[in-house]
Amino acid sequence: MTVHLHRDMDDLRKELLGMGSLVEEAINKAIHALANRDRAMAREVIDADSRIDLMELEVEEECLKLLALHQPVAVDLRYVVTCLKVNNDLERMGDLAVNIAERADYISRHPVLALPGELNRMADGVRGMVRDSLDSLVRKDANLAREVLKRDDMIDEHNRNMFDKMTKLMMKDAEQVKQAIAFMSSSRALERIADHATNVAEDVVFMIEGEIIRHRGEQMEA
Repeated sequence: MTVHLHRDMDDLRKELLGMGSLVEEAINKAIHALANRDRAMAREVIDADSRIDLMELEVEEECLKLLALHQPVAVDLRYVVTCLKVNNDLERMGDLAVNIAERADYISRHPVLALPGELNRMADGVRGMVRDSLDSLVRKDANLAREVLKRDDMIDEHNRNMFDKMTKLMMKDAEQVKQAIAFMSSSRALERIADHATNVAEDVVFMIEGEIIRHRGEQMEA
């Protein structure tokens, strides 16, 4: 049974990484479309979402099959549970990439409003978090996962700054309200993607160390 279990777990790993690659590509394309007013690329992201949704179902089915057929324990069980949770986070990241692409599509059809520098820096940070959270999973690197966790506060700060800047812009120029709202919505979507990357990193720590660290900061503050 051990040979079959490890073979099926390897297949699961490949499927999950394939989905992760698609989600990373969707996020990168959505950000590019927003920054460059690229309507065609925005449509690519939107149209590709159905493939990510299908892969989520395939990965979930593979996880459930593993649990039913092999009844893994200890490290193997933690790995399958982690894959189930990461699978859900990746699908949500894909949905949020679509949200950004929809905002990019809207902005591309309206008068030019330059991409705020704050949003550009935020996008770079989010891309790094997503990449490193997935790398920590592949490499089973708890230290890298913990590094990802440290960056979430910076993304939250960027999002707050974007809200403040866009609010001031709307008060100053009523004609820019709709585009400013589109940028605010994109900023919020990026912040949520960072939250999901944080979830992935927390699950990697659980997988490797068996320690549940989610909400640990909130518990300490309470």
